[in-house]
Amino acid sequence: MTDLPDLSGKRVAIIATDHFEESELTTPRDRLAEAGAEVRVYAPHAGSLQAMQGDVDKTISVPVDGTLDDFDADWPDALVLPGGTVNADHLRTDEQARTIVTEVLASGRPVAAICHAPWVLVSAGLVEGRRLTSFPSLAVDVRNAGGEWVDETVVVDGDLITSRSPDDLPAFVGAIVDALVS
Repeated sequence: MTDLPDLSGKRVAIIATDHFEESELTTPRDRLAEAGAEVRVYAPHAGSLQAMQGDVDKTISVPVDGTLDDFDADWPDALVLPGGTVNADHLRTDEQARTIVTEVLASGRPVAAICHAPWVLVSAGLVEGRRLTSFPSLAVDVRNAGGEWVDETVVVDGDLITSRSPDDLPAFVGAIVDALVS
């Protein structure tokens, strides 16, 4: 039983690749699905993704629902980008991932990025004039890209939702839910 509002009829896409931070994908996926949302995981490749804990310990494998080639930017009501240093580093250099994030955010639908995932936003040119947070090591990158980096649990700037780390997941998921029901 979930304490979240009913999200039946809502669709959430998660984009990740191998070496994502396990809890930053599984917590939003599971909590939103428990509340009734349809949640799909997309990746640059088919099959499954390798999760990590703290960028050093391999944990579970997560099945992929579709590839970035299958992704329809009109499908989701929200897009979630989990962190993990290697995951975010690979996605930020993936032109298709950057294009998807840009299209979803430009459409006025929420994009939620946690931990190292704001690197994708930086590489896509989406942080200039925006207020956001991330894992602290990205602060310089965010500032150099014209964004205002703040050290807060969760930051909502229009349709952009950001958080710092797995410790912030309750607030991060709460902000995604708020964006879906507003």
